[in-house]
Amino acid sequence: MADTAVHSGSDDPNRRDFIHIAAIAGAAGAAGMLAWPLVVQMNPSGDTLALTSIDFDLSKVPEGQQVVVKWRGKPVFVRNRTQAQIDQAVKDDNASDLKDPQPDAERHLEGMPNMLVLIGSCTHFGCVPTLGGGDYGGWFCPCHGSHYDTSGRIRKGPAPLNLQLPEVTLTEGSSIIKIG
Repeated sequence: MADTAVHSGSDDPNRRDFIHIAAIAGAAGAAGMLAWPLVVQMNPSGDTLALTSIDFDLSKVPEGQQVVVKWRGKPVFVRNRTQAQIDQAVKDDNASDLKDPQPDAERHLEGMPNMLVLIGSCTHFGCVPTLGGGDYGGWFCPCHGSHYDTSGRIRKGPAPLNLQLPEVTLTEGSSIIKIG
């Protein structure tokens, strides 16, 4: 009688290859599913995206007050100065204690001496100065003691430079500005 052994097919090389490929594909899929949340969390959040420019309505700032807007993740001070603050800033143009001399006329919006737009980060370590503090009626950085005048010029303390001026253009007459 002929030998009639029954084979289960476990010795078939094609079947083993398929099982190996399926296992590798399953492991790669599982690794991708685990890695996806880690990759996605590295994207910047929607509220801190670096906007190239923003529009702001100057009529929202009452005289003698300031509004803080966020641009490129930094605070921007939009201040409507009083005539007394303007006069004091112009008077201090030639003060001997100006670390970074710059006349007030170069710091405010063109044709609008009452409107001042500044990046609200201290030039020492990037802290946010508070309005109305310090010895000069402008801003005061409580972290390290920098004093800025009503034109945003550094007058006293460790900060080396004046508060920075962002690129600002007037649009729609004289009530809307574009920052950036």
